[in-house]
Amino acid sequence: MELHLKFIGIALACLAWVHLIFPSYFNWKEDLAPLTLVNRQLMYVHTFFIALAVFLIGIFCFLFSYDIVNTILGHRISAGFAIFWGFRLFFQFFVYSPKLWRGKTFETFVHIVFSLFWFYLTAIFFIISTRP
Repeated sequence: MELHLKFIGIALACLAWVHLIFPSYFNWKEDLAPLTLVNRQLMYVHTFFIALAVFLIGIFCFLFSYDIVNTILGHRISAGFAIFWGFRLFFQFFVYSPKLWRGKTFETFVHIVFSLFWFYLTAIFFIISTRP
């Protein structure tokens, strides 16, 4: 399980850095222009803090994999992470519209890869959280 957490740590840290391209990739300058200043800034600020949280979770998993797997506190934190990533998996299928990816090769690939990734995170953290 520690090896899984090391991998998860690296993957989440990388995912956090990917957030840097969101504004340009999703054309936020133009798409968010009609919004009020507060709503535009909320998009940028929330994206920054999501990326920071994902990065810190990744670093935590990488550096403290032994403690997460072998302590009661680690198991409880894992339960919280399982709930968090379980909700992210739920949103992947029931909040985001399939219109965003269906019939589009790259977007479908990304949808499948991230669906599997969210499931993997949920499963690993759930398994750790239920260890004796």
